[in-house]
Amino acid sequence: MFTGIIEELGEVVAWDKQADAARLTVRAPLAVSDASHGDSISVSGVCLTVVDQGADWFTADVMAETLAMSNLGTLGAGATVNIERAAQVGDRLGGHIVQGHIDGTSTVLSIEPGSAWRVVRFDLAPNLAPLVAGKGSIAVDGVSLTVSGVGRDWFEVSLIPETLAATTLGAKGVGDTVNIETDILARHVARLNEFSEVSTRSTTGERSTTGERSTGERSTTGERSTTGERSTGERSTTGSTERTHA
Repeated sequence: MFTGIIEELGEVVAWDKQADAARLTVRAPLAVSDASHGDSISVSGVCLTVVDQGADWFTADVMAETLAMSNLGTLGAGATVNIERAAQVGDRLGGHIVQGHIDGTSTVLSIEPGSAWRVVRFDLAPNLAPLVAGKGSIAVDGVSLTVSGVGRDWFEVSLIPETLAATTLGAKGVGDTVNIETDILARHVARLNEFSEVSTRSTTGERSTTGERSTGERSTTGERSTTGERSTGERSTTGSTERTHA
């Protein structure tokens, strides 16, 4: 678990690609200063596990799913990445709850510079659009940010000087890709709604079926009424016969 507050900028020193995976080595002195084998470290928003380490570097395995979902596969030796160690119980939650389980990538659409800040617009995939809300939280390359603007297929963030200087976002240009992780609460609400919709459709179908049965029962009642009319007719005929005999 992370908070989206970047601790240092790391440097990719080795990238060993295999058939359906890769092994990434990053120089990150602060991150490895108290790291142990098996610890989690966020690399540009992607949670990776330390499998080897040295005095100022660590190595992690990257599986095929991660390569497909993230921009890690585009990195090469010398590339700069955002680094954050896993949060400790009792730490201040300076950003928001970030899992390091990214949803995919977004592309920089535009950059609007200000006197001391920048507004950056990214594209937004249709499946992620419902999970991003204005003034909500989003992790971009592992950086906890507030959504300052949002549309059906885009969102914007406003970057302060500290964010521009302390993360890789300051070097991003139009056309560059970033890793995106939407807010965990939005994910779970969306998932609950999926089951709620299924339940509603199922209940509606049962009610419809019950209504048809009730109509059938009313129809049967109607037949009983017709039978009653026949009985009345028979009694009336009997009465006429009795009076004729009389």
